Amino acid sequence: MNDSLQSSREAIARAAPLPALGHFLNHCLTTYAAENSGAAANYIPELSKANPAHFGIGLATIDGHVYEAGDSAVEFTIQSISKAFVFALALDLVGPERVEAKIGVEPSGEAFNSIRLTADNRPFNAMVNAGAIACSGLIHSVDGSGAFERVRDALSRFSGRELGVDEAVFESERATGDRNRAIAFLLHNYSVIEGDVTEVLDVYFKQCSILVTARDLAVMAATLANRGINPISKKQVVSPYAVARTLSVMTSSGMYDYAGEWVYRVGIPAKSGVGGGIIAAIPGQFGLGTFSPLLDSHGNSVRGIKVCEVLSSHFELHVLNRSHDVRAAVIADYDIRGISSRRSRQPHEQVILDDHHQDIRVIELVGALTFANMDYVTRRLAERARPALFIIDLRRVLAVMQGAARLIADMVRDLATVSVTVIFSGIEKSSLVWDTISAATKTVAEVRRFDLLDEAIEWAEDQVIYRYGGFSHPKDSSPLTKQALLAGLTPEEFADLTSLAKPRTFHIGERIIAAGDPASSIFFLLSGMVSVKLHSGVRLASLSHGMAFGEMALIEDMRSADVWADTPVTCLELGIEQFETYCERHARSGQRIVHNLAALIAKRLIQANTKVDLLSAY
Repeated sequence: MNDSLQSSREAIARAAPLPALGHFLNHCLTTYAAENSGAAANYIPELSKANPAHFGIGLATIDGHVYEAGDSAVEFTIQSISKAFVFALALDLVGPERVEAKIGVEPSGEAFNSIRLTADNRPFNAMVNAGAIACSGLIHSVDGSGAFERVRDALSRFSGRELGVDEAVFESERATGDRNRAIAFLLHNYSVIEGDVTEVLDVYFKQCSILVTARDLAVMAATLANRGINPISKKQVVSPYAVARTLSVMTSSGMYDYAGEWVYRVGIPAKSGVGGGIIAAIPGQFGLGTFSPLLDSHGNSVRGIKVCEVLSSHFELHVLNRSHDVRAAVIADYDIRGISSRRSRQPHEQVILDDHHQDIRVIELVGALTFANMDYVTRRLAERARPALFIIDLRRVLAVMQGAARLIADMVRDLATVSVTVIFSGIEKSSLVWDTISAATKTVAEVRRFDLLDEAIEWAEDQVIYRYGGFSHPKDSSPLTKQALLAGLTPEEFADLTSLAKPRTFHIGERIIAAGDPASSIFFLLSGMVSVKLHSGVRLASLSHGMAFGEMALIEDMRSADVWADTPVTCLELGIEQFETYCERHARSGQRIVHNLAALIAKRLIQANTKVDLLSAY
């Protein structure tokens, strides 16, 4: 056993427990390290010097986690794997029309270095040498002498680090590249390459000599799996359009003349290189990179093929073996009966909301929204009476496919014609999900967006209350006798309580209560509005005139949240010592207040349980 593999195994034994997939990759490493069939490429002399014992695996998920096994940090030249990334670059740089005019997209059925072209004298596809040289020619036509740096920069952004070049391999490629010269001059003869052939070939030879590791390849493949966004750097490297076309050609032509067998047995878009590397990318899931220089008769890594085969088979990853329940996208679907915002309402406002709860409908979604997911949502919406306000919560949605975005746009347009307002929540304005939706809906109708679902529900409640004539003005006020906490007290008891309390006023933005302070008083809000918030800024409740806050001082010693004045506030502050004095004078009233507090807490628990029950039903 080679020293590198032995040290890798010892490191694994010393390490903390691995996730299941990490164990699986290490199992692949130890299982297939004994596979010694095949040979390193020798038609490029420098490649024949590769250590046949090297074997590394990397797997990068689209959320940025990278698994590594074996010699995953050993550098080798990328070779033909560069073709996939340069093709994607060309699509974005010069546009699909120019690329498609020069290069086909059909499998060739020939060896990767075949000199044969299509009937209209184009390379069959970008994954064979002729097509890759044509791609290099297109980039050279834009950047001239800077073409290679454009390529190296692009591949570096795919990998998330600055990539170097193996100059010895480059010189070896150039010295032994007569077959590629024949291909290039044939392409020049048919105007597929229009620049200096020697300069274009140097770009091609040098891009094949870029140094990568199995880890690099995993991140590069994961960038393709993540619609062109590097999962580590979070930067958009190429467009989703270029990614989709690149993965398409990789699926049909990425594994040389083994491509048909590959699709049949493995079924994952992939590309191999004679340096011993293989990439495989499953859209929306992960990217895989393997390295082992022993090649089979097709020019593919023997061990790399085996890792891909067992990974696909064991986890059923064949791209054509898919089952997906569209209903799983909906995590909750409800109106606001018993599930209101954190804004406490005046009694007359609550009556309106109770009577018209069906006017607000909320659907909470999860995962990546596809065309099929969104079609199910629109059908589900149509099954019941139309609400006046429809909230789509996206806080658990990671991505929205273009097909889904267009269905959303159609839905917004259709609902606008029947006066239904669509509100999106749980999504920041700067997010990629909102970029996709807003781009699709910008010419359709005005849509509203809120960062938080609670904010969206509160706004929708305001609309319902206003429509039915119950909206309260922020300057309205309520006497102490309207306090729910004090319900059942006599006029004399109210008068005595008022005499013990201290009038207070607060300005907008002033903190009235601070979390961690002693809970020494209760506040009765006479006018204005306050918000109860955690240190994180999360709102627990909003209260208006006629309501109490700080009332938990009756049962706790320390304040558990901040209270802020959202508007100018007037209130009465009753100290706990004064409350105890009051209870000594009016024992029945003290018991009544404690009873009212228990009823208010029970109401809050019922509302919380209603939401829990709703979510547990899905």
